[in-house]
Amino acid sequence: MQRSTVTQIREAYDTQRHPHPDGRPWVGVCMVASLDGSVVVNGASGALGNPTDQQVLATLRGLADVIIVGAGTVRAEGYGPPKKAGQRIGVVTNSGAVDLGTELFRSGAGFLIAPESASVDERLVDVIRAGETSLDLEAALALIPDLIPDAVFAHAEGGPGLNASLLGAGLLDELNLTISPRLVGGGGARLTVGAPATDQPMELAHLLADDDGFVFSRWVRC
Repeated sequence: MQRSTVTQIREAYDTQRHPHPDGRPWVGVCMVASLDGSVVVNGASGALGNPTDQQVLATLRGLADVIIVGAGTVRAEGYGPPKKAGQRIGVVTNSGAVDLGTELFRSGAGFLIAPESASVDERLVDVIRAGETSLDLEAALALIPDLIPDAVFAHAEGGPGLNASLLGAGLLDELNLTISPRLVGGGGARLTVGAPATDQPMELAHLLADDDGFVFSRWVRC
């Protein structure tokens, strides 16, 4: 097939998204997985992707009003400040055990999404709190516009535990899934590991492929 270009990628992913009636943003998950379903190789996702996959990720980040990501993924992938000026990255944590000395937080771009019980010094970082001893993710997302006014599109980047929480709470509106043309075996986590049993229908919005054999799909909740 014809290789996807940067323009084609933006045309495919730059679509209209709407906030929900309760004010929470539209939530899209972006992940890459192997043919046998693993989202990591040697503990990280980067080795599964290719330049086109990186362009998809960069495009979605550029379209997003806010990025949300699990604390484990932030540590594993070495997150820094976003490239989009003024964009914020919400780090989801139940414990509050996050290194606030990293560049992500020193830049002011990072904030935490945590329950009331999380031990966090709010003099050092912005915190959205919801839930007592465990995070109420639905309530937390509804509070995002209080910190980031007019936030419409929240771009979630995993890991699988965050994906599972979003799915389990009925908060996953969109899945942007890249299939990497490789089998990796091992015990790597799958897309929504730990999610409760559910049956969420999704509708295919687009299906693209590049010359390297990578497949790029976008699915929206029916």
